Amino acid sequence: MLLGRPILHLGRICSPSRSLRSSLQVMAHEQNNWKPPSRLTAEPVLKVYNTLTRTKNEFIPRDGRRIKWYNCGPTVYDAAHMGHARNYVTQDILRRIMSDYFGYDIHFVMNITDIDDKIILRARQAYLVNKFRSESTSLTQGLLDEVRSSWDSYVRSKVSKGLPSEEVPPFGSEWQVWSKLSIKAADPAWKNEALKRDEKFDMHFAAASRAYAAIQAANDNLKSGQTDAQSAQRLVDDSADVLALFLDEKNGTSVTDPSLSRSLARFWEAKFFDDMARLRVQGPDTLTRVTEYVPEIAAFVERIVRNGYAYEVAGSVYFDTNKFDSRTNHTYAKLEPWSKGNKELLEEGEGALANTTGRRSAADFALWKASKPGEPSWPSPWGQGRPGWHIECSVMASAILGDNMDIHSGGIDLAFPHHDNEMAQAEAYHECDAWVNYFLHTGHLHIEGLKMSKSLKNFITIDEILGKHSARQLRLAFLTQLWNSKMDFSESLMTGEVKSIETTMNNFFTVVKALISQVRAEDAVPDGKHRYHDPERALTDALYQAQDRFREALCDSFDTPSAVNVLRDLVSRTNVYINSHANELDVGVVEVIARWVGSMLRMFGLGEGDPSDLGWGQPSQDGSTLLNREEVVMPYLRVLSSFRDGVRQLAISKGDGAAKEILALCDKLRDSDLVPLGVALDDQEDGKALVKLVDPAELIRAREEKRAQGEAKAAKKAAAQELERQKKLQKLERGSIPPDQMFKPPNAPEGVYGSWDDQGLPVTDGEGKELSKNHTKKVQKEWTQQRKLHEEYLACKKEAR
Repeated sequence: MLLGRPILHLGRICSPSRSLRSSLQVMAHEQNNWKPPSRLTAEPVLKVYNTLTRTKNEFIPRDGRRIKWYNCGPTVYDAAHMGHARNYVTQDILRRIMSDYFGYDIHFVMNITDIDDKIILRARQAYLVNKFRSESTSLTQGLLDEVRSSWDSYVRSKVSKGLPSEEVPPFGSEWQVWSKLSIKAADPAWKNEALKRDEKFDMHFAAASRAYAAIQAANDNLKSGQTDAQSAQRLVDDSADVLALFLDEKNGTSVTDPSLSRSLARFWEAKFFDDMARLRVQGPDTLTRVTEYVPEIAAFVERIVRNGYAYEVAGSVYFDTNKFDSRTNHTYAKLEPWSKGNKELLEEGEGALANTTGRRSAADFALWKASKPGEPSWPSPWGQGRPGWHIECSVMASAILGDNMDIHSGGIDLAFPHHDNEMAQAEAYHECDAWVNYFLHTGHLHIEGLKMSKSLKNFITIDEILGKHSARQLRLAFLTQLWNSKMDFSESLMTGEVKSIETTMNNFFTVVKALISQVRAEDAVPDGKHRYHDPERALTDALYQAQDRFREALCDSFDTPSAVNVLRDLVSRTNVYINSHANELDVGVVEVIARWVGSMLRMFGLGEGDPSDLGWGQPSQDGSTLLNREEVVMPYLRVLSSFRDGVRQLAISKGDGAAKEILALCDKLRDSDLVPLGVALDDQEDGKALVKLVDPAELIRAREEKRAQGEAKAAKKAAAQELERQKKLQKLERGSIPPDQMFKPPNAPEGVYGSWDDQGLPVTDGEGKELSKNHTKKVQKEWTQQRKLHEEYLACKKEAR
């Protein structure tokens, strides 16, 4: 084809088509030059506090927007407590921010430690105590002696750890000195010193005290002949803590049933996930259990041995920390190098059943433990045994995520030795220098200023705390604190800041939904005027600024306290706009703000119900949603509200004798009749009420609080009036004395004055000396005041007649 020439097509001569001519014309002209816009504001970069550097580092995923994330799961041997809530809810919030706000694709892996020294001991001891209890069919001297022996042993092995050396009871004298120790323990200063020596002293002393009282009571029962099974079992139950250690030392090796540990772990794992669901914590994408990975663990340990970083001693395998640390591409204890020689932490990391004989260094830790009698076991190249604690996470995380992960998270109490050992094992296995890129550790939790710990038995279970506060309230409490800082959980936090935030948001969303519903119900015909003026423009700018500050806060290592404050400030600003522009309100601007605020709260995991609903939703007792309730009830409520509006306006405009009663009926409808139905009517300046649907319990609570405040105010006013009346009576009582008698006995002490003038003013003192000028002025002033009081007194007396 030649440009501009006719085209030969199927034997015919054709002119160029219209589309071709158009293309030719476009080719004849050059495209206008386009310049990319200049960026006015740089987008903030996400930085996270990385425990590996103890500073905030820019977050850089290795693989585009995909994040590999491993989170340390629980050791399941008891009820989940507030420390678990702090850790797992906080990690859930961070995960939601990363996925739902920043848009990362996350593979979230979590483990369950279902075989561990704590699980073995708890299952074994519970079995032995229950067996001992079932065999105690009557209260005998032999039973009493055995419980007493366990108590003596417990005091020597546990309680004595917190006692000063000079107060440790000599062997065999524990029972005799206990009453003196009990008196000392009542002294806070003495107990604080004991807790410094052993942080578990309070727990041990409390257990010994319970058993001591139980033994005394059982001894009295035995003397009185009360030897039934119930008395025997009450002694065992109250002495369970001291019996558990005693029976385990005596008979622990005889317990060989591995199902005991498995059933205990299964039970508490189910309870844990029930609690997490109630706290709105998302489940992991991949869940791993130690007992499901034992063959992989044995193979993993074998390779570490082959790589030269571990050695075998009597069927156990230990990690050689010095050998690892000596290599140029490896460093041991990256997270807490200062804790390398911390004997207490190292021993705690090895577990209560550890056998450290044969280790080359006190810092070396078990990768594989030779099982002793009474412990579950699996086959391995080194004989029957079980995994060490730290190895499990290295193996399971590597099996799922490979030789490197973006994020590893857990509680700060796991940093050393657990997480440091995890990294050392994995890096020894993979022969890499960085197995984890970012370590995120949540801060400690204190309850009312005191450290909380399951091992100290001073913990509050999640079930207990959810009986007092909702999941939303607990999540709000954690959001108000920096995720990596120590948190002090207190009732003042829950009843103060948390309640304030929840109430503010609930009220805001309720008002906005009512305004939107009102506008739609009125179905107003457009008047040809827009409502987007300077106030609306300023409010929209406030939204833009809030969105910027919200992103800046979350980019600053997930600063949720600042982010929540941004939302609160925007809501406050919007409320001011609503209250000051009642008649010229642009509901569209308000709705946009409310939807953004609600979506951010839902992003934090605070939402209930349909995610598309405006706001953050409300939990329903009967399973229905607020949306359905509005659709069904609102038309009827509007008719009722309209009736009330008309009655009010009629009463106000007529001003006859019925007005007061009609207004009272309107108030009764608002304050009494509609409250149990969950309907709130807010009177507006234009004479129309804003109809709101609110939780009936919340309305009743608000009404009772208002009534209580009114009663308190009335009582205060009445008290003030009574005080004023008493003052007036006292004043009148003082005025009953005529001024010419006030300086004479008996109204003045005998002998103070010697003579008086005609008005009763003193002239001389009791010795006949003339009064000084100052004294004379003073009594004249008092006389004048008394005359005024006396005149008031006489006037009141006259009125009373």
